[in-house]
Amino acid sequence: MAISPDEINTVRHFNRFFTRQIGVLREGLLHSPYSLTEARIIFELAHRPNLTASELGNELGLDAGYLSRILTKLEQQNLIEKTRSDEDGRQRLITLTTAGQDAFALLDGRSSEEVAEMLGELSNGDRLRLIEAMNTIEDILNHGFKYAEPFYLRHHETGDMGWVIYQHGLLYHREYGWDESFEALVAQICADFITNYDPAKERCWLAEMQGERVGSIFCVNAGDGVAKLRLLLVDPKARDLGLGTRLVKEGIRFSRRAGYQKVTLWTNDILIAARQIYEKLGFRLLQKHPHQF
Repeated sequence: MAISPDEINTVRHFNRFFTRQIGVLREGLLHSPYSLTEARIIFELAHRPNLTASELGNELGLDAGYLSRILTKLEQQNLIEKTRSDEDGRQRLITLTTAGQDAFALLDGRSSEEVAEMLGELSNGDRLRLIEAMNTIEDILNHGFKYAEPFYLRHHETGDMGWVIYQHGLLYHREYGWDESFEALVAQICADFITNYDPAKERCWLAEMQGERVGSIFCVNAGDGVAKLRLLLVDPKARDLGLGTRLVKEGIRFSRRAGYQKVTLWTNDILIAARQIYEKLGFRLLQKHPHQF
C-alpha cells in the first residue's frame, strides 16, 4: 500500500513538535553540559553497570567509532571508568564513577521535574489520554517491526491472563514437578495485576510467534520507586531465540521510562536459564529463602 505525502508529513510534524517539547534540540540536555547521546549513555550505565562497549553500542544503536569517541570524552571528564573483566581479560567493563553517579542524579532529577511540570499542567482526563496515546504509539510501532525477529511483543488483551495461568501451571509441572500451589500463585498475581492495573506504571507483554502465544513477562509497581518483574515465561518451542532476554529487556526499558529507581525480581535456583539472563542483564542476588512448590 502506497504511503501518502500527507501521512509522511504528519509523522514528521509530530517528530519536530515532540523533540521541541522535550528539549532534545537544546545544546545541553535538561540544562546540563551533556548532549542527548552522552546523557543516554550515563542513564544506561546507571541502570546497568559493567557493560562492555559493544554491549552498550548494541543497546543504544550507536556506531562503534562514534561511541568510542564519546566514551573517551566521558572518561576524560572522570564520569566513567574502565576495568578489566575477571572472566575475560580481553574485555573492558564500563561503570560510572562517583562523579558519573552525581551526573546521573542531576539528569534523572531534572528529567522527572520537567515531565512532572508538563503533566501538572494537564487535567486528569488529558493526562490519561496522553499516557494512553503514548502506549498506543509504542504498541503500534512494536507491531510494525515484528518481522525483525521470529517473534513480536504486544500488550495484554482479553483472554491473555488465562493463557498465562494455564501455561505456567502446565510447563512448570512438566519440567519441575511443581503442583497446583504454584498455579494458584500465578492466578493471584494475574488477578492483582488486572484489578489494580496502572498503565503509567505497570505493563504486561505477550510474545507471539506465527500467531501463537509463546511467552510473557509482567512489570508491576512494588512501591517506594521499585519495579518488580514477574512471570517470565518462554514456551519450549520459542527457546534459544533470545526471547527470554528480549522480554526482560523490555521490562527494564519500561521501568526506566516509568521513573522507577530500582528493578527487582524473584526466581528459583533450579531456573538456570532464567538466572543466566538476569545475571547477564546486571541483576545481583540480594536474598535467599527456602521455598518449594
